[in-house]
Amino acid sequence: MRAAKTHNEQAAKVVDGGAAQPGAMFPVALQELLDTPRTAAQQEFIDTLPIAIALLCLVEGNPSILARNRAFLDLAGRRASPPATDGAREICPGIGLPLVPEIRDFLASDERERTFDMQEGDGISGRHFAVRLVRLSGGESPVPRCILSLIDRTQQVEGERSLRTQMLRDSLTGLPNRAAFAEQVENAMLNFETEGRQFAVLLIDLTRFSRVNEGVGSLAGDELIITVARRLVSTLRAGDVLARLVGDEFAVLLSVADDPSEAMRAARRIQTSLATPIRLGELEIKIDCAVGVAMMAPAVDDAEDLIRNAQFAMKRAKGSGHAELYQACDSTAARQRFSLETELRRAIERDQLTLAFQPLIELATGRVVGYEALARWDHPEKGPISPAEFIPVAEESGLIVQLGRWALRAATRTLAEWDRMAGSPLPVHMAVNVSAVQFQRDDVVSAVQAALAESGISGSRLKIELTESCIVSDPSGIAKVLRAIHDLDVMIAMDDFGTGYSSLAYLQKLPIDVLKIDRSFIAPMLVDRDSVAIVRAILGLASALGMTTTAEGVESEPLVETLIGLGCDVAQGFHFARPLPSDQAYAYWRERRA
Repeated sequence: MRAAKTHNEQAAKVVDGGAAQPGAMFPVALQELLDTPRTAAQQEFIDTLPIAIALLCLVEGNPSILARNRAFLDLAGRRASPPATDGAREICPGIGLPLVPEIRDFLASDERERTFDMQEGDGISGRHFAVRLVRLSGGESPVPRCILSLIDRTQQVEGERSLRTQMLRDSLTGLPNRAAFAEQVENAMLNFETEGRQFAVLLIDLTRFSRVNEGVGSLAGDELIITVARRLVSTLRAGDVLARLVGDEFAVLLSVADDPSEAMRAARRIQTSLATPIRLGELEIKIDCAVGVAMMAPAVDDAEDLIRNAQFAMKRAKGSGHAELYQACDSTAARQRFSLETELRRAIERDQLTLAFQPLIELATGRVVGYEALARWDHPEKGPISPAEFIPVAEESGLIVQLGRWALRAATRTLAEWDRMAGSPLPVHMAVNVSAVQFQRDDVVSAVQAALAESGISGSRLKIELTESCIVSDPSGIAKVLRAIHDLDVMIAMDDFGTGYSSLAYLQKLPIDVLKIDRSFIAPMLVDRDSVAIVRAILGLASALGMTTTAEGVESEPLVETLIGLGCDVAQGFHFARPLPSDQAYAYWRERRA
């Protein structure tokens, strides 16, 4: 005996236009829905809905359409409205195939609602839809039904794709930018983890680009960047990635063997390609670059870490003049500098730094004529930290401004305290070093005025020491500042003279009272005739310009006698005394006076 027909078989019969059979399992309401033609008014009503919708049911396990509106047909490219008596139909061509399994799965489930995104077609020409399925629960129909709604998101998706493309490209060169480069590095890291494919990141910095911008203008600077980008592209192999990270900084991602020599050869090729001068109009400009190289390693967690490693190497390359490979100690040193910066900031805020005072001895009489104030930091846990370690950190972080102002106030207060202890002003002055960074970032004149006003000492008893690098950075600006300081009767000394690059013309124009001869010339004088000649020349120059001289690093009596014979005015060094705490420095003055 033939088995009873399934629900789907009955549904298929109705769909094909057959009448409902006695004993059929379809409820009357559903049969009427399927058998009764839609009126023109009903179709007109659903056609007015702005969203593409269709009423679906399952027929023989496949979704079929009971009703649909014009917007639904338009999405499928079919403009004509369906005939009123065509019953259930296939899902519209062009958007049906990706939907069929989703609709079948939804109608077979217990979900009330499902939303998802769908792409029809592949590649750029594909269409994108936001899809919503909502189950119909009314009546006693044994056949699952749902409402399907579609929203065409193709224009939105293409707009987002276009915007993303723009966001990941450098507008000037068309190269990938930092965000795009980081994505490329992340992908390379995945390949490294899964397939072991080694790669390296190269960071390239144009060391003279800012001067080009200042000298020839930003438009010429843009042309220079474009030319550099073209040259860099010419040095790369197929598959290598070149990006412009920011300003005058480029990056390269290249596949290499485990040996870093291949990456270093690529770095040298890049430097060679930029060695030839670049012509901008009538000018020929030579661009130097620093290249830092970082190899991928299992310890690297993300793309930014690897790029940062290359930056560490690039920083060393700026000092060495040739390409540098990242070393693990680079990041350790950087972390230590950041840690030291934090601790230094706290030490300044908590007034945990002190000053030591090294005597300045007049060679003709042996009297103490002044002291140089030197910052000292005795860390509560790490012990004494050398100025050679924390001063560069202070300059790099900007803390040198706070540190410099503190040193000025503390030094002048100490001199005022010695005056009170002696009962009258001491015949000595106080020398304080002011960093080139502080000259650039701070109002040094107001800082000096505030220190003098707070301590009550006269300007003639204060001496500001600066290095030649201060003058090189901004000669005209520094000249104005020095004249303003000199107008306060404050003496000005050029420290470490002979080791920098200052022009003798500026030396003549600036209000400098003292030339301090660097210890690198003083120490070898007893065995090196050239050093003696250099010192003699500096002493002669100072005399011609009406300046006095101070010799640094004097550590023996023969050196003292030699300097006296050459006509040097003042000396300081371990032969006389090491830098002393305040109370010992005052006692030293009393002893030398006696």
